[in-house]
Amino acid sequence: MVRIASYNVENLFDRVTAFDQTDPAKNQDILAAYKEVNELFDKPVYSDADKARMIELLIKLDVYYLNQHGVARRRQSASPLWAWLRANRGKFDRQLANSMEGMEIVATGRSSWVGWVELATEPVDERAIHMTARVINDVAADIIGVIEADDRPSLVHFNEQLLAKQYRQVMLVDGNDERGIDVGLLTRTGFPIGRIYSNVDVEDEKGKIFSRDCCVYEVMTPQGTRIHILVNHFKSQSGGGGEKRFRQAKKVRQLVDTLVEANEHVVVLGDLNEGPTAVGESAKNLLPLYDNGSPLVECYSLRNFNSGNRPGTYDSQGIRNRLDYIFVSQSLAAHVTGGGIFRKGVWGSRKSRPDAWETYPEMSGQWEQASDHAAVYLDLDI
Repeated sequence: MVRIASYNVENLFDRVTAFDQTDPAKNQDILAAYKEVNELFDKPVYSDADKARMIELLIKLDVYYLNQHGVARRRQSASPLWAWLRANRGKFDRQLANSMEGMEIVATGRSSWVGWVELATEPVDERAIHMTARVINDVAADIIGVIEADDRPSLVHFNEQLLAKQYRQVMLVDGNDERGIDVGLLTRTGFPIGRIYSNVDVEDEKGKIFSRDCCVYEVMTPQGTRIHILVNHFKSQSGGGGEKRFRQAKKVRQLVDTLVEANEHVVVLGDLNEGPTAVGESAKNLLPLYDNGSPLVECYSLRNFNSGNRPGTYDSQGIRNRLDYIFVSQSLAAHVTGGGIFRKGVWGSRKSRPDAWETYPEMSGQWEQASDHAAVYLDLDI
């Protein structure tokens, strides 16, 4: 029996301070300012209006502050509230000695300096880190796709220090998200990872498709069965994002069709960031994974899959919060012997302990939860 799982670990050691677990809609203006200022930095020539807007955004991001004279000055702090300004080469700005004078941006355009704004991070609660490890230990998957992992060195350290090196291979390919939320794969001894294909730079007529990556891992089982595992983290629901998720689902389907036509076994898993509106329906922007003779079968439709007493995987675990998925190709569907949703590490955004599912008794609040996502797993006789 082979167990395959998907788990959004929500960063293992450090988390962007602008991400508020209790209210995902909070601080969206900070994230928007971060995005806008970096886009302005990339302009070939900075107009006076561009420079004025940069100063406004850097004040919002706590890189600058307004002093007693009401002018912008550089904040001297090793731990800013929201962001750092990284200026690696060339000169971006100048602070005059006169405190009545505001910041002056001296860079003339992208070619005159090298730098960017980087979001500040804070350590994840130590109990939460141990709860994340406990979930992974209890799920006991042979192959597990992890979502929102910090980076490969952190993932290796996590496996060595908290998972007792139970995973023989730990892989992560940096994706398109600058905030350090990437997707990776861990496999036990006997499940070697062969070829790896990144789709980080794949584009369509509207630009880059994947918000992070859709990395394809070729994994062999001890019985010699080859499986292609596509690990995904689709566009978040912040600001909608439905059109982007549709483009991502469409591209994943194309990748799957190519593999299936070559008689390969395929698993698609990850946080696809969209749930259906009702039980028995499919999420609207994920329809390319279902329609037009799809070779994929969703885990929630499998006879041997047990969702428990809630249909979702995120926060309140309602149907609209069914964000985490495992799809298998039809060649694998007949070999599924079981599966389910593991929720013990989820507290969610509520103040009191959830009573709709069992939680680890050691958790005393949402800040100590393993993740606000449940883990999803499938067992296959292959």
